[in-house]
Amino acid sequence: MTDSKTRRSGVTYSKAADGYFEKRTLKRSAGIWGLWGLAVAAVISGDFSGWNFGIDFAGFGGMLIAFALLIVMYYGMIFSIGEMAAAMPHTGGAYSFARSAMGPWGGLVTGLAETIEYVATTGVIVFFSAQYANSITTELLNFDLSDNMWIWWLVLYVVFIALNSAGAAISFKFAIVVSIISIAILLVFSAMAAFSGLFSWDSLFNIEPDPGQSSFLPHGAVPILFALPFAMWFFLGIEELPLAAEEAHNPVRDIPKAGFWARGTLIVTGLLILFLNTGVIGAEKMGVSAEPLLDGFRAIVGDQAAAALALFALIGLLASLQGIMFAYGRNMYSLSRAGYYPKFFSLTGKRQTPWVALTVGAVIGFIALIVLDVLSKVDEDGAGAVAGAIILNIAVWGAVVAYLLQMISFVILRKKFPNAKRPYVSPWGIPGAVIAGVISALIFLGFLLNVTFQPAIIAIVIVYALILLGFAVWGRKQLVLSPEEEYALSGGLHGDPEKDGYGGAVAEEIRTEDLGQSGPPTS
Repeated sequence: MTDSKTRRSGVTYSKAADGYFEKRTLKRSAGIWGLWGLAVAAVISGDFSGWNFGIDFAGFGGMLIAFALLIVMYYGMIFSIGEMAAAMPHTGGAYSFARSAMGPWGGLVTGLAETIEYVATTGVIVFFSAQYANSITTELLNFDLSDNMWIWWLVLYVVFIALNSAGAAISFKFAIVVSIISIAILLVFSAMAAFSGLFSWDSLFNIEPDPGQSSFLPHGAVPILFALPFAMWFFLGIEELPLAAEEAHNPVRDIPKAGFWARGTLIVTGLLILFLNTGVIGAEKMGVSAEPLLDGFRAIVGDQAAAALALFALIGLLASLQGIMFAYGRNMYSLSRAGYYPKFFSLTGKRQTPWVALTVGAVIGFIALIVLDVLSKVDEDGAGAVAGAIILNIAVWGAVVAYLLQMISFVILRKKFPNAKRPYVSPWGIPGAVIAGVISALIFLGFLLNVTFQPAIIAIVIVYALILLGFAVWGRKQLVLSPEEEYALSGGLHGDPEKDGYGGAVAEEIRTEDLGQSGPPTS
């Protein structure tokens, strides 16, 4: 870096050294269906496992209400994110939106929430994938690693780091293929469940209600709040699409369209699994199942055949492992490129993929799984099961915070940057963002009220305290005028890297205006 500095809003920007952005280049590789595949792949594992624990809290009726609320929330949110992504076609995503709306600190708080969401979600998927993989090898090959699951975790992380580092074109093609296969598996299961004769409407409501409650809401209405975080697994990850903005051929057009089609796909698959899987094995068993889809197959075809079908269920988990790893790689890349995270995280190498960020996120996730595994082994009173759920709750908590702050950002940006170019406009406008934000806040409230989730909240508070302290002491003096920062400092008039370049004339213009004390609004 040179000594050329720009100071705004309590942070300092250094001029990027020659070749800085050239070493951090992404390659445009995705059309609308590549983006659709990425969004569906990121989410589809939620149909295979994780969602069902919400039934244990709220019963089938409560889970159905939670699902309906989330459809509304994700419609409002994806419309809003589509508008912001089209206006800001660079990789920052949630961090970029909040940076423009709420300044550097708001950008960091939101971007960190999304980092936590995606790194933790990847850990959850690795955990479930290892369980499925070990079940398959134990049943079919008599090869059991139950006492050394870390080997499965390491293998999965290494393989998918390699896949995501091989090139964006390969990643998008893989996402399309595994998304289609996963959807086919879910449709086959749905057909088998519907025609097996095992589906029963009564099984949806077989949880014994508490005194004074109904079979529809066996534990009352309040537990709907506790079911919402688990219902999010039907959709969590679809919001990652803006992170592919610098790798999409036409992000302004294709990101909103891909979000629309992916959302519709996931609503259909989610409803099929919610009704048919639960109706086959019953709400009571569904609420505590570690392998809900596989248990559904077992009920229909028996244990031996189900062991072979577990291989197909594993494909759905691996699809999401690919999609979510892509997301945390780009999220950490953008925050690093701007200087919020260590700058070497954003190096891309010859294949123009953020391999350093991918590796760092994997190391963090792997260590978290090891720690939780140790906790579960030393705790003989069953609290280890709670420890095992902490990482899942961390993922959802990070998502909820990121969602809420993005919706607040949408409302602020409509008023703060009225002259910014908006090639796509949300059909739900500000009311849609407000509705999505309110539902996100309700999910956050559910976390605060449920003692089961409190260890996750404590863990996240510690992470935030450390990161924000580091930024206050050191990081805020190390920022770079990346496209996300240029957009914010120019009042939404600059920062499209396809048109304005990376750290070139636009950055110099901002710096010149800053010296002349006549620059764009301080942001």
